[in-house]
Amino acid sequence: MSVVGRVDSLWRFPVKSMRGEELAEAYLGYGGVLGDRICAFHDTAARKALPFLTARVQEQMLRFTPRFRHGARAAQPVNLADAEGLGPGVTPVYPSRDDLALDVETPSGATLAVDDPALIDALSDGLEDGHALSLLRSDRSLTDCRPVSLFSMQTVRQIGEEVGRPLDKRRFRANVYADFGAMAGFAEEELIGRRLRLGERAVIALVERDPRCKMITLDPDTAEANPEILRKVAHGHGGFAGLYGVVLTEGTVRRGDVIEVLG
Repeated sequence: MSVVGRVDSLWRFPVKSMRGEELAEAYLGYGGVLGDRICAFHDTAARKALPFLTARVQEQMLRFTPRFRHGARAAQPVNLADAEGLGPGVTPVYPSRDDLALDVETPSGATLAVDDPALIDALSDGLEDGHALSLLRSDRSLTDCRPVSLFSMQTVRQIGEEVGRPLDKRRFRANVYADFGAMAGFAEEELIGRRLRLGERAVIALVERDPRCKMITLDPDTAEANPEILRKVAHGHGGFAGLYGVVLTEGTVRRGDVIEVLG
């Protein structure tokens, strides 16, 4: 085993394509970060393979802020201590749908329940005809690909240098931002196929690079687009930045935790 870095920050996105929230600690389960992307809005105008409304179409989605109504109850499995006492591999009981109730603050400042029809009206504002939206809920993350995403601070800085100005890491919408110390940007790609332990218990396998899209061009606060960011990633890095992973051992990860390569 060798230490390769530390956890810089942890994030989850309760509603797909809306603003994320930073966490001091996150429970990493087989289906992804607990509470991550458990809601999305189905869009009849979207592709069948990815049938969701996203900020690629409705850029203002990034200015909608979801919050769990019962923050503490949405943070960890109900019986985490008991399950961990039985050893690795035991899946604990996740919070109920009531525990994971969500409210969403709109750009206008209104707060609506995630299932309030008025929220669909707000999300539909400015869309062309043909977009019929409906709420989807899931017990696991409604990600485009793998359940967990990892991005290094070194790669954030390198892309910023290539673009010519510092970039907000939130553009890349990762679950785990890692500080790999002296490693160069994009050097984390050498970890594909390796297993990492984050903190005391959680283990992930890094399986593939993350293909990027318009999302990284959008300012996480204003939703203003800067296409040059995607052009730099496309031309200089084949369109990939960051890594996708799967969870092999569930566990709680905390900001500042050590990251170790297991093999």
